[in-house]
Amino acid sequence: MADDPDADWSLPGWLYTDPEYAAVETERVIRPSWQIVCHQSDVANPGDYHTLDYIGESVIVLRGDDGCLRAFANVCRHRAMRLVEGPQGCARKLVCPYHAWTYETDGRLSGVPMRRDYPALELEKNGLAPVDLEQWRGFVFVRLEGDGPSVAEMMAPYDHEVAPYRFEEMQTISPVRLRERAVNWKNVGDNYSDNLHIPVAHDGLTRLFGKSYAIEAQPWVDKMSGRIVDRPSDNPWERFYQTHLPHVPHLPEDNQRLWLYFKLWPNMAFDLYADQIDFMQWLPLTPTTCVLREMAFALPDDRREMKLVRYANWRINRIVNAEDTWLIERVQQGMASKSYSAGPIGASEVCLRSFARKIRERIPEARLHRAPAAGWSRREQA
Repeated sequence: MADDPDADWSLPGWLYTDPEYAAVETERVIRPSWQIVCHQSDVANPGDYHTLDYIGESVIVLRGDDGCLRAFANVCRHRAMRLVEGPQGCARKLVCPYHAWTYETDGRLSGVPMRRDYPALELEKNGLAPVDLEQWRGFVFVRLEGDGPSVAEMMAPYDHEVAPYRFEEMQTISPVRLRERAVNWKNVGDNYSDNLHIPVAHDGLTRLFGKSYAIEAQPWVDKMSGRIVDRPSDNPWERFYQTHLPHVPHLPEDNQRLWLYFKLWPNMAFDLYADQIDFMQWLPLTPTTCVLREMAFALPDDRREMKLVRYANWRINRIVNAEDTWLIERVQQGMASKSYSAGPIGASEVCLRSFARKIRERIPEARLHRAPAAGWSRREQA
């Protein structure tokens, strides 16, 4: 892989505020990327569906009568009406609420009222528009367009580390939660992979991990990790977690007190704990806002101490999330300052370097420390 001539510089501030750049980034980064929708257990039966709405698109993941999972645009082929509402449901047929055009669970158009009124209509050519779908270790991902690496290929360097957690057997323990943030989506991901702020801004994680926090970067995925220390924390919830985390039989001994974090290109992350795993993605809304989409999963475990430890986990990470929100909102404000162009980036900040390099490869203008004159993207296409 060729060296990045701008490797020692962070992405410039204008990439976090500029509307023209945001439109280009949506087309070149977000549309061609995989996005998690749900776990396969969330769509276990024929007709079960789960939806994902982002960047002006709505996607349905639907279990067919034949047992296959498929993904479609949530758009009727007649007048573009949205077919289903809400994050999930079950429908043995999809019936458009506008004009009652009817689609089967495999996407075929099977019913059109006043069929003879449409002399040019061919049913077989007007089924639901398909969307790429991939299942990786029980989780379901979609991609609007593109032919880049699969989720399995991106995660290959760490697949052996993920395998013991038995993702395929997990079930949802917390429904999808959406939280809007007044930040550009990249600021969420930058912060997630930033190692240097942990001892400065996260007292709780520092108490839990000591000096064990580590990061590394592979071509498509970052890995962060911290090991729970034995020294009891002064914080009651941290101390409860340390003291009462039960042994999990399916995990190697080395993973019993390990917190693992993976960030998958370009805007997804999952946190692996012995007690549960959390998935998060940060989806752009505007150049300066995004929405966090979060889910939690676990293997069935009725032990009382496991239920309490999961609650303690949530209490610990609620504080961490609040600390991160405070940080990234102020970073976003700073990105809008005319005093800021691009900052130097440390040799140890391998995850930030990896992400910035991929952005620059897709959008060469991202190398510019100051925004080019308006209209640059249109001139580029001319």
